[in-house]
Amino acid sequence: MRRGKSAEKARATASGAAFALLLLALAGCGHNQGAGGYNMPPPEVGIVTIVPESTVLTTELPGRIDPVREAQVRARVDGIVLRCNFQQGADVKTGEVLYQIDPAPFQAAYDNAAATLAKAEANAKQTQLLADRYQPLVGINAVSKQDYDNAVSAAAQAKADVMAARAALETASINLGYATVTSPIDGRIGAALVTEGALVSQGAATQMALVQQLDPIYCDFTESSTEVLRLRRQLESGAFKTIAPGEAKLTLRLDDGTTYPLPGRLLFSDVTVDPSSGMITLRALFPNPDHMLLPGMFARGELEQAVDTKAITLLQRGVNIGVNGIAAAMAVGADDKVEIRVLQLGAAIGNKWIITDGLKAGDRVIVEGLQKVQPGMVVKPVPFSPADTNSAPVPTAAQGK
Repeated sequence: MRRGKSAEKARATASGAAFALLLLALAGCGHNQGAGGYNMPPPEVGIVTIVPESTVLTTELPGRIDPVREAQVRARVDGIVLRCNFQQGADVKTGEVLYQIDPAPFQAAYDNAAATLAKAEANAKQTQLLADRYQPLVGINAVSKQDYDNAVSAAAQAKADVMAARAALETASINLGYATVTSPIDGRIGAALVTEGALVSQGAATQMALVQQLDPIYCDFTESSTEVLRLRRQLESGAFKTIAPGEAKLTLRLDDGTTYPLPGRLLFSDVTVDPSSGMITLRALFPNPDHMLLPGMFARGELEQAVDTKAITLLQRGVNIGVNGIAAAMAVGADDKVEIRVLQLGAAIGNKWIITDGLKAGDRVIVEGLQKVQPGMVVKPVPFSPADTNSAPVPTAAQGK
């Protein structure tokens, strides 16, 4: 929702009054149309009677598309790239092989660790047998207590050597596995950042590819903290009502002016305000089965934020916006005379404007036959046909504030 500031409202009212006086002066030139000896019948105009209605208030916010998950595929071992196994720009699955780094040195390290483990296990078995053999003999003084203690200590040390060898084998196995580079997530992979024959390094954490999850996808919007506070005060005062959780709709408009066909849902509003811009980030989630939305794209979102249960609305065709930005409408007074109303516009909802100032419940506003009337003229008001509400609005010099 957009509201004019108080100073802007005062200037708009003054300009609107001047605009009204000009129209009244012009109207004076047309009252003598009946001076030729006959009186023209009052022209018939279509009117709508202002009735407060419950209206969902939307806010248009700028946003940018971001992936739900993004994985930078980097080298976890040093080596030479042997093969690139993916098609650039294709969809990949979790665990799908992307690159093969030369595994020969890692296989050799694994075999060496396996041999070391086997040797440690054999030594542990031998030392444990010796300690078990000494145990009954030390009780009858067939062996010395010192020899038995040495045998027990050697068996414990051999067990520790087995554990160390097993850990070394596990490390060698992990490094051998890292030689086969796989995708950590489902998503779409970009360009190959290294090719066959390239030397990649664990220390430099060489980036090899980028995988992004595109369905679903995030859109991060920004909203002024001032607007958030104003909305919160209006909700607390009871002027507006909150929308039930899960019922608020979020529509996305793309840069080319088209509307994204699938609605999104708001996930959260950030708890901090960007000190450099005074904006709050809101994150929404959109389904993206056709991958129409791509990371980095800019879009605008129309977010339902509250419900105004007593909103004053008027068909856009009944509002004229001059080149100076002043909005006005023609109303029919109690004596069926036309009068100018200077308006303050809120948000546009479908084919209607929300009127924040200038009209009240019960006012009769002309929406059809405007070209036949002038301020001060007596007219014959008839109810406007609802069948015509989808007609195009009256052309205006400016659209919106």
